[in-house]
Amino acid sequence: MSHAILDLLNQVMSSPWLYLALFALALLDGFFPIVPAETSVITAGVFAASTGEPALWLVMVVAALGAFAGDHISYAIGGKAGRRLHGKKSYAWAQQALAERGGLLLVVARYIPGGRTAATLTMGAVRYPRRSFAFFDAIAAGSWAVYSALIGFFGGMAFENDPIKGLLLGLGIAVSITVLVEVVRWVRKRRSQGSHRALVAAAQGAQGDS
Repeated sequence: MSHAILDLLNQVMSSPWLYLALFALALLDGFFPIVPAETSVITAGVFAASTGEPALWLVMVVAALGAFAGDHISYAIGGKAGRRLHGKKSYAWAQQALAERGGLLLVVARYIPGGRTAATLTMGAVRYPRRSFAFFDAIAAGSWAVYSALIGFFGGMAFENDPIKGLLLGLGIAVSITVLVEVVRWVRKRRSQGSHRALVAAAQGAQGDS
């Protein structure tokens, strides 16, 4: 069974249509986050190290371009949806993060599950300047493509003769990084809430003493 899967993957990875597929998946992932774009790029990176196909640099380029295009479609959808996004938790999170980080939100949100779509939709809804959006999104899309492809590539190098193990290693690293990011976000949120409660309590205590 594993040999059949490996043979199928080898055929897919050596096909020139792969690059179009990677572009399409990265594009769709911009507004339909269930699409496994990152997994596909990691897989391509694994086989680039194990078999030499596909070309790693081209995987990065088409993935980045697809992500960039998909984010702009999501931005346009956000501009059309406008007020209908209000009241949703993801919208509220993205709006607050946008106020705190500005365009850097796009780079940060790229590595947060569901954050990318929430950020691009919100920036479209609030009419964030398109030129600034394109600038920060180019950084976000490019860094994501390089990060995903290199994770796969190093996984493939670690198990050069067994691409399946290399793929599992690459996916494991990606999941671990995602979990770490979420843990850091949760800890920072808890600390922020704790500091806020302490300030409120101190203010109430001061009012009580006066």
